[in-house]
Amino acid sequence: MKPLKEFTIPFVGLKIGKHHFEYKVEKAFFEHFEYEDFKDVDINVNVELEKKTTLLELHFEISGWVNVNCDLTNEPYNQKIKDTFDLVVKFGEEYNDENIDILIVPHGTYEINIQQYIYELIILAVPAKRIHPGVKDGTLDSDILKKLEELSPRLEKNKEKEEEIDPRWNTLKNLLTDK
Repeated sequence: MKPLKEFTIPFVGLKIGKHHFEYKVEKAFFEHFEYEDFKDVDINVNVELEKKTTLLELHFEISGWVNVNCDLTNEPYNQKIKDTFDLVVKFGEEYNDENIDILIVPHGTYEINIQQYIYELIILAVPAKRIHPGVKDGTLDSDILKKLEELSPRLEKNKEKEEEIDPRWNTLKNLLTDK
């Protein structure tokens, strides 16, 4: 996959200290990754890069929303997301990204591309179970929700069925308690 230039930080010319970078992530970013679960995206990404003599520390903060479908009703809604991530970039003999929060790049590297870290941070910030806020507070008017409620088991009906059980089975239940 070809890296997006806007997410490449050339750190070789930066002074030692903290530097701030801001990015606006939209649907086109996810199309680059061929990820199609989001209908629309509006996320602000703030990256603070602290350059030290022997390493780089990156602190990512994301906030915004992604438009996804509800898992219960399949209705689209805007899921708010907010998350942070810290990454340490060290210099070594060869490239190594096996550790989650430590990236080792070869000596002589003069820039770092952070698009993969932003992508993963956003994907992992979205809850595994996506439920429309209207389902939780009861304000969503959906045909699917009405049908789910209609087909859901009723506790009262179950109690009536228990009472209608053949009395001969009750004798068998006593065998379990008479031990």
